[in-house]
Amino acid sequence: MTVVASSLVIDNIGSLITNDPGLGRGPLGIVEEASVVITGGVVEAIGSAGAMADRRVDAAGACVLPGFVDSHTHLVFAGDRAEEFTARMAGRPYDGGGIRVTTDATRGASTDLLHQLVRRRLAEAHSAGTTTIEIKSGYGLNVIDEVRSLEIAHTYTPESTFLGAHLLPAEFEDRADDYIDHVCGEMLRGAVGHARWIDAFCETGAFDADQCRAVLEAGRAAGLGLRLHGNQLGHGPGVQLAVECGCASVDHCTYLSDVDIEALAASDTVATFLPAADFSTRQPYPDARRVIDAGATVAIASNCNPGSSYTTSLSFCIAIAVRDMHMTIDEAVQAVTLGGAAAIRRDDVGRLTPGSAGHATILDAPTHHHLAYRPGVPLIRQTIGPLGAHYSG
Repeated sequence: MTVVASSLVIDNIGSLITNDPGLGRGPLGIVEEASVVITGGVVEAIGSAGAMADRRVDAAGACVLPGFVDSHTHLVFAGDRAEEFTARMAGRPYDGGGIRVTTDATRGASTDLLHQLVRRRLAEAHSAGTTTIEIKSGYGLNVIDEVRSLEIAHTYTPESTFLGAHLLPAEFEDRADDYIDHVCGEMLRGAVGHARWIDAFCETGAFDADQCRAVLEAGRAAGLGLRLHGNQLGHGPGVQLAVECGCASVDHCTYLSDVDIEALAASDTVATFLPAADFSTRQPYPDARRVIDAGATVAIASNCNPGSSYTTSLSFCIAIAVRDMHMTIDEAVQAVTLGGAAAIRRDDVGRLTPGSAGHATILDAPTHHHLAYRPGVPLIRQTIGPLGAHYSG
């Protein structure tokens, strides 16, 4: 038996998903009857059961996965839109306009309250298996409140995203180009230093391709990485624009043409699906099978927000993807681990391999199949690894 000082061992693992085919069986690199030794927050070794360390977590024969990577959330907000959801379930279509309701509530909330709300949502996500998360602004839509939102987000994650181009605020009604100039100017200058990424909502009712291109180009010039919301409510230019600009990801991808899929497959832009949003808005689910078979990289994220996807559960998203998006369970698990990591350009998370971050999710189940097999059941027994409060910038 191996003894490692100042370490943690997750031992007696029935089925370990490493996401490295070189370490185990199949694309998920599954190792049976395994242990994982973590030293200083980094995976030191993968081995057979029986390794020893200063601290021991007994998996009791359960399945252990890499911690989930949620690459698309909107956690900095106040209020909720339960009435809007109820009306939508009664037949009212989703058009994104409720963002202004959340903007008003967020602007009116104290900074202390927003911190409390974000910490509560992060704790919920952590208990659901998420160890790495991206957080966007987008409910301030003015300089003061966008910068405040980013300062809050960056307190809890290095993956903070400036989404000033989320929707046109009421004070810029019928002046979208002026607002985009504002986003690319004073608002962006305030965001730099608190954001790693910049994003825009390329959609009918939000901003067109030229406006979003201006935002992305300004963000790139300021040293930010690029992301984009696209093709949520219908076919549009979002995917093509994201590929053209070299975005790390284009998110939603609900409506994809053959040309869109070909462009994604020929690029390193990740197609990030947000199935809980399609569930909540009654949009059709994207056919992930077409995208995967074409060779594109895919991710699944929660899109946690108060209007169209008020969930932090990536297990729920996995179940939807397997049931309604024609993904295998293995593909869906990789999409919330390796795929999410690719969407934020990280190679240290989304896997359990020597040298990777020691972030793990222990299921209350013998295999990862139960994540889709038992939808809605709280199968996350324990989450190991940081989220939110462990990051201080």
